[in-house]
Amino acid sequence: EVLTLLVLLSPALRGLAVWLHAAVTGTYVPGTHSIALVSCLNEQVARDIARAIMDKKLAACVNILPKSSALYFWKGELEESTEILLLVKTRTSKIGELSNYVRSIHPFEIPEIISLPIDQGNPVYLKWMEENVPR
Repeated sequence: EVLTLLVLLSPALRGLAVWLHAAVTGTYVPGTHSIALVSCLNEQVARDIARAIMDKKLAACVNILPKSSALYFWKGELEESTEILLLVKTRTSKIGELSNYVRSIHPFEIPEIISLPIDQGNPVYLKWMEENVPR
């Protein structure tokens, strides 16, 4: 009982216990993979960035979503524009590297790069993601 309590109270030990349980049972560990959202100026920029991400093997898949309207403040002024959104599916451990790389090639001064952890999903698809993004 004391050991179980210690494992639950310690984030590092809890994470290790969840990982070991997943490895033994074949279950998915929530948050192992993420979806990063990257907004782009137009379709050509979106395709170029998506291809560059895939060439670097930073994602298993990148979806390019059609135009959307965006309202935002930039340098104190309300702006309105159209953007193309990338959905980048990758390992959570790759988000830092992905973010750094996208910032280095993106034409925006401050590109939008936001990630959301994947809590659940099709186990076969999540395994496919695992196989297609190197550690």
